[in-house]
Amino acid sequence: MTLPSDQEIVDDIAFFDDWEQRYQYIIDLGKSIPALDDAYKTDDRLVPGCQSKVWLLSNSDQGRLQFQADSDAVIVNGLLAIVLAAYHNKTAAEILAFDIDSYFKALDLERHISPTRGNGLRAIVAKIKALAQAQH
Repeated sequence: MTLPSDQEIVDDIAFFDDWEQRYQYIIDLGKSIPALDDAYKTDDRLVPGCQSKVWLLSNSDQGRLQFQADSDAVIVNGLLAIVLAAYHNKTAAEILAFDIDSYFKALDLERHISPTRGNGLRAIVAKIKALAQAQH
């Protein structure tokens, strides 16, 4: 999976003049993450607290956590891409040290998504941090 870096996403979002363009960019980002095979869309992989269905898989390769995620909503896939840009293929220590609040603030994201989407975003981050904590 090739995603832009978290800083590239911040820079790209800042480039657009309005939120309609930013939403389209986020949706396009979501199209860049591969869809999960239906066999992996099981209840044990669902992230609780999300309005839409979100499935998260993780594995560790040479001390780096790698994630695959999918949702039944296109905007949520874009939000997943934003989160994965921050956390995919990082060590547990890097994940736990990453300032996700500053990242989201730089994107001005939470002011422009619904409160339920914001709660879901936080649930995804909490799940990833819990997985990183278990590896740490």
